[in-house]
Amino acid sequence: MHQDEQRFGATTAPHSGVIFDEALRQHMLRVYNYMGAGLLITGLVAFIVGNVPALYVPIFSSPLKWVVMLAPLAFVFFFSFKIQTMSASTAQFAFWAFCAVMGLSLASVFLVFTGASIARTFFIAATMFGATSLYGYVTKRDLTQFGSFLMMGLIGVIIASVVNIFLGSSALQFAISLIGIAVFVGLTAYDTQNIKSQFAENIDQESQQKMAVFGALSLFLNFVNIFQLLLHFTGERE
Repeated sequence: MHQDEQRFGATTAPHSGVIFDEALRQHMLRVYNYMGAGLLITGLVAFIVGNVPALYVPIFSSPLKWVVMLAPLAFVFFFSFKIQTMSASTAQFAFWAFCAVMGLSLASVFLVFTGASIARTFFIAATMFGATSLYGYVTKRDLTQFGSFLMMGLIGVIIASVVNIFLGSSALQFAISLIGIAVFVGLTAYDTQNIKSQFAENIDQESQQKMAVFGALSLFLNFVNIFQLLLHFTGERE
């Protein structure tokens, strides 16, 4: 009996581990696919609106621009308050709508920076994001200890950005961009590890789908902020 237990234990435990690893891999792929599709929607909306005067003139030459700029923040609050109660299908719809609204907000970069510098900055941001997200996925180091520090940095960057809207200081903007990049790069690794650690093979399909959407949202926000902050260093103005 003891030999049988040893034999079965030696075969079933690794098999279970392989099944979990495959399920986790599929979950992470789902997260990145959602994020990639979201970035595609955002990029297309931003490019179209930013290059068609009939679209960007009514928006960015009127008070409507403040609605467009603040709408993504409203979506983030909506996700934060409704995360527990919304269904997976509602979460997906809200995510796609958020990506489209973010595209409207980012359309202004095409009015300020050259297309070549925007493309270059995008690939730099993608490289930084990819490297740090990979680190967050494979590292054995527990990154939760940095969570409170990163959140404090994020709050500081947000407050400083709001203040600088009224000050218009280039030196402060430089500091905000530099610190902000470091914060969002750190959050990328932190969020990736968090998405990975929260996954459980035995949760239902509906919950897994919702987790994938919310995971994609957190990584999407990190990428977009890295991209925007990098533009202050690598963007060439029109």
